[in-house]
Amino acid sequence: METKEMKVGFIGTGVMGARMVKRLLAADYLVTVYNRSIEKTEPLVKLGAKRAGTIAELAQCSNVICTCLSMPDDVIDVYLQKGGVIESAWPGTICLDFTTVGPDTSRMVANEAEGKGIYFLDAPVSGGPEGAEQGTLTIMVGGVKSAWERVLPLLNVLGEMVEYLGPSGSGSVAKLINQYLVAVHSVAASEAMVAGTALGLDAEQLYRILKASYGDSRMLRRHMEQYVLPRKFEPGGAVKYVHKDARLANQLMDAIGIKRFLGQIAEEAFASAMEQGLSDLDMSAVIQPLEKRCNVTVKKNEM
Repeated sequence: METKEMKVGFIGTGVMGARMVKRLLAADYLVTVYNRSIEKTEPLVKLGAKRAGTIAELAQCSNVICTCLSMPDDVIDVYLQKGGVIESAWPGTICLDFTTVGPDTSRMVANEAEGKGIYFLDAPVSGGPEGAEQGTLTIMVGGVKSAWERVLPLLNVLGEMVEYLGPSGSGSVAKLINQYLVAVHSVAASEAMVAGTALGLDAEQLYRILKASYGDSRMLRRHMEQYVLPRKFEPGGAVKYVHKDARLANQLMDAIGIKRFLGQIAEEAFASAMEQGLSDLDMSAVIQPLEKRCNVTVKKNEM
């Protein structure tokens, strides 16, 4: 499907969605946006997006509908409620859901869509706000392959790696496996840095050693460089969302008979952070309960 033929509707213009819309506008796509908080759409309207007053209005003027939402229940509401996407969209519309949800949710919505002649692709993304802004996201797609092929030019505007994985739910499975590692690596990095600091090592020096050694990880680098050492915890990806993802990933592990172990510990660590009021901070704030327990702060050397 050519750019000029696509009339894109985009629902959910938060931290990730707004950046994705900006890239689509810059690539000359016609984009109509909808968000429950109208003020979040205003900067996009100034850049050339149209604004819909309802989901139904957006669906009626779109042949590709993208959603980037917070929770599985949000996806169910947006697609399946009265006046939602499935009820309102035209047959032949292709829906791309960038939200991280369980594969059961993706399959349920896909089945409802199929009954109305609508294509639903689960297309969760990894790469954070910086990846959305730079168009370097990894996008994992499940659903009807011919629909994926038609919207591939749009996905290539948003992502550097765009992979088709198989039937509905496949993209969601891949994303949750990724998030399992994100959660586990985040907790492991936090424990290591707190332990080293509590045992008298300089946090910056320890980090330099770890990132040059086999203990290195992408989450260690992300968390230490952007958030923990400078003590700036404005989200990227919030604690509450990684907790949700870890919970869903652990459910997948249960379903195939792998006993919960590291994933359960990670889920509990993020739950503990939420209980201490850190839900809306960046996922790297999972280190803060550990710091509190050991009475240390992992930070840059002020000398």
